Amino acid sequence: MKEVKTKKDISGIRIDPPDKTAAEKAKAVFDSIAKPLDGLGDLEGMICRIAGIMHTEDINIGRRAAVIMCADNGIVEEGVSQSGKEVTLAVARALGKGISSSCTLGRAARVDVIPVDIGIDCDERIRGVRDHKVAKGTRNFLKQPAMTEKEMLKALETGIEITRELKKSGYDMLITGEMGIGNTTTSTAVLAAALDLDSDGITGRGAGIDDEGLSRKKEVIREALGRYRFNDEKDEAERAFNILRSVGGLDIAGLAGLAIGGALCKVPVVLDGLISSAAAVIADMMVPGVRDYLLPSHAGREKGNMSALSYLGLSPYINCNMALGEGTGGILLFPLIDAVYAFYKNAAGFSDYSMDEYRRHF
Repeated sequence: MKEVKTKKDISGIRIDPPDKTAAEKAKAVFDSIAKPLDGLGDLEGMICRIAGIMHTEDINIGRRAAVIMCADNGIVEEGVSQSGKEVTLAVARALGKGISSSCTLGRAARVDVIPVDIGIDCDERIRGVRDHKVAKGTRNFLKQPAMTEKEMLKALETGIEITRELKKSGYDMLITGEMGIGNTTTSTAVLAAALDLDSDGITGRGAGIDDEGLSRKKEVIREALGRYRFNDEKDEAERAFNILRSVGGLDIAGLAGLAIGGALCKVPVVLDGLISSAAAVIADMMVPGVRDYLLPSHAGREKGNMSALSYLGLSPYINCNMALGEGTGGILLFPLIDAVYAFYKNAAGFSDYSMDEYRRHF
């Protein structure tokens, strides 16, 4: 893909559909295993989806990485979070040291954690964190658009190029993760605008704000959305660009680029929670077909996450009321993927049992 200089460089991308034949062959493998047909339910479909994305039933999921986009959000100055932006830097440092929540879970799940500074409000070069800083955070979108068009396009390009690089380095699957104080506010605003939802109905507590903080958060999002005229734009991709630039975040833009890159490179991209799902919605609006290369992980505690997954035609595999962030929900899907993959590759067939295969009658 050529360098991203204009919005047309993104919206002009064409995505090849997943390979239906590969998915069907994977399903035939499951049907040959000595068990009731569709005995593992949606988990069989998960492996078949991966086969379609990879264009082969002989899938490989040995190398996987969680890409954690770290960025600050100017909207924090409106009192929408219980923490200040200094926490973004603190957690990014922990990511670089390998001691954060996602790093700990990643070691257990055999997932490499790759933190990226795409927009932390600091001058520090953080050890262990990739430096792809586009800007020192976004602007306060209650007062002005969060990003310039140039910043938005650079963040999108960064995500695409990271996916391409990781694919060339031998990674088979990616997880979208993030770290940035205030990003449940940005992602909620993005989803409410993109899906034409009542923002009050999907605004959650994020990291745990009190009732007064939640009321303020709802007010800020509602007022900000009233300042922008997203529905005046008829073109879906142009509308997505406008929403992302106006009320989004650099982390959301980077993750949207990661999702687009996955579709371009035929790499399955596992979504974490609200912020990842909001980025995926924007990515699919910009480049139709991206959704076919995505895998959901968990339902999440934030209501907006299920709204986003529903729009994308995805149903979560995990329902544990999680709200940790950092890609942790996506990471926790991998022990489940590994177990089902091992079953897919090694389970005994009907011939091993000396019994007839089950036949489909529906």
